[in-house]
Amino acid sequence: MPQKSPGKTYRDAGVDLDAAAAMKVRIKELAGSTLGAGVIAGPGGFGGVIDPDPKGSHYLVSSTDSVGTKLRIAQAMGRHDTIGRDIVNHCINDILPAGAAPLFFLDYIGLSRFDQVLIAEIVSGLSAACADAGCALLGGETATLPGIYHGGDYDLVGFIVGTVAKERLLRPENTRAGDLLLGLPSSGLHTNGYSLVRSIFGIDEDPSALRDTLPGDGRTLGEALLEPHRSYLDVLKPVLHLIKGLGHNTGGGVFKNVPRALAGGLGADIDVASWEVPPLFRHIQESGNVDPLEMYRVYNMGLGMVVVVGEDQADDVRSALPESWVCGRVVERPSGERVKLLNFNG
Repeated sequence: MPQKSPGKTYRDAGVDLDAAAAMKVRIKELAGSTLGAGVIAGPGGFGGVIDPDPKGSHYLVSSTDSVGTKLRIAQAMGRHDTIGRDIVNHCINDILPAGAAPLFFLDYIGLSRFDQVLIAEIVSGLSAACADAGCALLGGETATLPGIYHGGDYDLVGFIVGTVAKERLLRPENTRAGDLLLGLPSSGLHTNGYSLVRSIFGIDEDPSALRDTLPGDGRTLGEALLEPHRSYLDVLKPVLHLIKGLGHNTGGGVFKNVPRALAGGLGADIDVASWEVPPLFRHIQESGNVDPLEMYRVYNMGLGMVVVVGEDQADDVRSALPESWVCGRVVERPSGERVKLLNFNG
């Protein structure tokens, strides 16, 4: 019997999550000397928190990120109006774990040549997402750098600032063993894991796979991959005062992101049988023969946001979030891997 070929990994596609984690530890060390008394939360969380005025009533919360190589899918599809929504919503979701609502957003577009049509398409998505969130698109930078970008290459980066009342700041140290974890569904891959997708389907060499119908879905693979990163602002804003924390499940999956919402010494048991993994993720796994555990390390797997809530508030929060479900529980876990997958058949 012929041996089964080894499955694709994120590292094979050029992204080393372990090296990235080590690098972030070093960055945190280097940044430490710059953090003054006004810094409430520095590098390591989803968003940085600063007190601009000790006598004031609100903190500022900020974050930055990029769309990543989802841009390659947009280029192959010839569609750039959704990419702006991706980065705005991603950044909104990264300040939500502090309990913050967005105040203003800035963008950076770097490209090889000035393309008025392309830039207008991108900014239309930025503007629409900001308008939906009640967030000002305050400005940005469009840089034409032919020595850096080539052909149709471009990059899109976002910077966001939001506010939260000081008494409403969500703090990881408020979580306790026994708290419940509620899941909210993602809209797709959001903005993570596209290097692995491109590698599996050979999209850079031949984008024709993007026109194939996605099994069990009905859309083409390209349409599913371009589905914008969902914003959780509208659904979570009414319950922020009832919850203890949020884990925006992006790059690194539950293993990286859920612990960021928890106090030290705590971990999470995630029941992967509590939700059905969407067809897109199953198709990626099967097409690339990706190890099941690698899938949960790279992708959200249909679980886009994890809500930490005390058992006494769980019923009220679940009533306000009808699409949510109990996906796990906070446990004492002072050492080792902080997240364990229950009912995982890897």
